[in-house]
Amino acid sequence: MKSLWNDKDAKRFNKNLLAKRVYTSRLLGQNPDLVLHGGGNTSVKIKKKDFFGKLTEYLYVKGSGCDLVSIEENDFSGCRMIDLLKLSEFESLSDTEMVNQCRSSMIDPNSSNPSIEAIVHAVIPHRFVDHTHADAILSLTNAPNGRQNINEVFGDRVITIPYVMPGFDLAREVKKHIMRSDIAKLEGMILMNHGIFTFHDDAKKSYELMIKLVSQAERYIKKSIGTKKLPKPISSKPNPSELSLIRKQVSEWRGAAVVSRFDNSTEAREFACLKNVKPLATKGPLTPDHVIRTKRIPLIIGSNIENSLDKYVADYTKYFNTHSSADMTMLDPAPRWAVWPGKGILTFGTDLNELKVIEDIVAHTIKTIKQTQLAFGSWKALSAKELFAIEYWELEQAKLNKGSNNKPCHQGKVAIVTGSAAGIGFACAEALANDGATVVGLDLSPEIITQMNKINGEGIIINLTDEKKVESAINHIINSYGGIDIVVSNAGIFTAGAYIDEMDQNNWQKSMSVNLTSHQLFLKNVIPYLKNGISGSIVLVGSRNVMAPGAGAASYSCAKAGLTQLCRVAALELAPHGVRCNIIHPDAVFDTKLWTPEALARSAERYGLTIDEYKTRNLMKTEIKSADVGKMVSLMNSDVFSKTTGSQISLDGGNDRVI
Repeated sequence: MKSLWNDKDAKRFNKNLLAKRVYTSRLLGQNPDLVLHGGGNTSVKIKKKDFFGKLTEYLYVKGSGCDLVSIEENDFSGCRMIDLLKLSEFESLSDTEMVNQCRSSMIDPNSSNPSIEAIVHAVIPHRFVDHTHADAILSLTNAPNGRQNINEVFGDRVITIPYVMPGFDLAREVKKHIMRSDIAKLEGMILMNHGIFTFHDDAKKSYELMIKLVSQAERYIKKSIGTKKLPKPISSKPNPSELSLIRKQVSEWRGAAVVSRFDNSTEAREFACLKNVKPLATKGPLTPDHVIRTKRIPLIIGSNIENSLDKYVADYTKYFNTHSSADMTMLDPAPRWAVWPGKGILTFGTDLNELKVIEDIVAHTIKTIKQTQLAFGSWKALSAKELFAIEYWELEQAKLNKGSNNKPCHQGKVAIVTGSAAGIGFACAEALANDGATVVGLDLSPEIITQMNKINGEGIIINLTDEKKVESAINHIINSYGGIDIVVSNAGIFTAGAYIDEMDQNNWQKSMSVNLTSHQLFLKNVIPYLKNGISGSIVLVGSRNVMAPGAGAASYSCAKAGLTQLCRVAALELAPHGVRCNIIHPDAVFDTKLWTPEALARSAERYGLTIDEYKTRNLMKTEIKSADVGKMVSLMNSDVFSKTTGSQISLDGGNDRVI
């Protein structure tokens, strides 16, 4: 492990001790082998005048829930040291009392709650204190001979603390060990099954002690592994329909739609192909902090997917009943990740952010378990009882419940929008993303990539008339997100106007191919996955021309009429599977690439109207914009329309011919 310290960068943080604390905290946060997603904590002790002018010592410790990689000065909570040290003298202290007393000691009551390890940092008599959950340290401690490993690597240069509950109990244990140690000779402190602390009166030296000790652990592990290697994985890929079924059932047990990702990278396959993968994977997480993200153990997928998940839920319920008290309510029993022996790893999250957190934790988990297995012969985690205490610890649960309970209507759902590089298609994709959906946009235009990036979605360049490419795109979506819940079939073209007896036959064929057949082909390939979707829904984008066609637009109008009929048939066929299909008929949507200022001016002039008059040429005298269509399409895919199928919705401001 290399030190990331840079003298030039460090100078920008030299204005005060807290700024130095920010700099080295970020260095720790930048290394995922040390901390992941809000893990770890750091502090600095600073003497300054209080409100009344009295010189007072404060502990500035990372605020609960803050992330070291991006931490700012105001993310540190300042607490009076004298109060924290007095708290450490109590024989016992409840979690609620500890939090309340730490908050009452804060210099700024509007700051975040101080880290649950605030008292631990206070009892360590050094100015700078760093705490991480380094993978290499956990590999040493979570082995059958963990204490022996620590002694061989570090000798008497560290204190070794047996596992105790984080928070007040840990503070008492750390204080006891420090009081009987020569602190001046120590370089750090190892917490069994938990992590590592380093400390110094200089920010750089405390940080570099962390790098030094973790590097020594890495070298020891590498030496212990020697020439030993894992067998080459021989794996097979799962059927996409199996992936969508797993995701559907996990969503049902979670009580919310989840996004799922299948990982068959070399690292994932190596782990999934281990002969003893089931007992190895189900011993527990790297560090107890992870249990609130990943639950205690993963799902192991057997030959019968449904039975495997039912067994996981039954086992989780038994785990809860065994360790809970009468006043506890069981959390959802759904797994957060799964091992599919002989295939790979699956992860589940209610949105892409949660999915990313779990993916990262799982990647480091399987890496560390594999290296520990090679180096020391096995993997040893905390007991189910100890992990339950963390999973249902009110202080840890509070971290996950900081956000609002008002979740977007499409959170966790996966939506596909065709023809979404611009205009109505992009507006639909944007509206769905704003309402929480994970959106995949399909379009022939290369612009689809950058357009979808704007809404944190994924763009795929594709010709929707090519069935093999459609199949490939859908398989990719299932592997990447687990399933499909929403389809907005929008792709289309407006062919040149011509009377029937003067029509170029190629225009007719092109319109039918793009405006009708491509939609049928797409639905044919996507419907099997919609049947496993969460509140599966299709919205087709039609046209006012279906109900009020104009002369010279036969190729376009007939294709859209066919699309409307396709919608009605799909509604009949899919209703028994709980999937609905509706169609929207927009009209006079002028904020698209099709309508250049010149084209708009020519059309307005043809009717003897100003441009503004032309744009509001409807009964309600209102302009219809792409965003209006997008919002309506998102609504039609929501639970508001959960009992509506086979319907045609006009969005045209009122058209007398249609009415």
